[in-house]
Amino acid sequence: MRLYGYISTKEELFDLMVDEVHAEILPEEQPGDWREVLRIRADRTRQATLRHEWLADLLGGRPTLGPNALAVTEATLAALDGLADLDTVMRAVETVSAYFTGAIRREIADLRAERATGLSKLDWQRAYGPHVSRMLATGRFPALAKAVHDGTEVDAEASFATGLDWVLDAVAAKLARPPA
Repeated sequence: MRLYGYISTKEELFDLMVDEVHAEILPEEQPGDWREVLRIRADRTRQATLRHEWLADLLGGRPTLGPNALAVTEATLAALDGLADLDTVMRAVETVSAYFTGAIRREIADLRAERATGLSKLDWQRAYGPHVSRMLATGRFPALAKAVHDGTEVDAEASFATGLDWVLDAVAAKLARPPA
């Protein structure tokens, strides 16, 4: 309660906490390549969220306006400055941010579920495998059956990196097009 003598609301406290973590997200040096800037932002946000899981609940909400968050936004926008019109740049940043926010939230949700149930991913698969096998054996889910039987298992970091590459490739294609 003593804290509320300095901070008016819980939301203000959250804003201060999120801004403090943005200091961890801001790279020490600004790379020259826009792709690298966005990749570093995504990777550093993921790493910061893995250290501070509570951040996952606050990602993607209203903008944080503290000095560290504004510095991250400035560095991001500066890296894309001049590559396209401002609206295209803003959509590109929003798209990349939406990807990494969703991917990070999913990863943190998986970690929380693992702790809550006490089941690792492998333990969960073993426990629910018989049910999934019975459902797939009905023939009603051929695409899912193929994914389960033939798909490659990748860890969260590899999945994150692959998805980010795909999103960055899509943004690059959009930035390469002349404005309509």
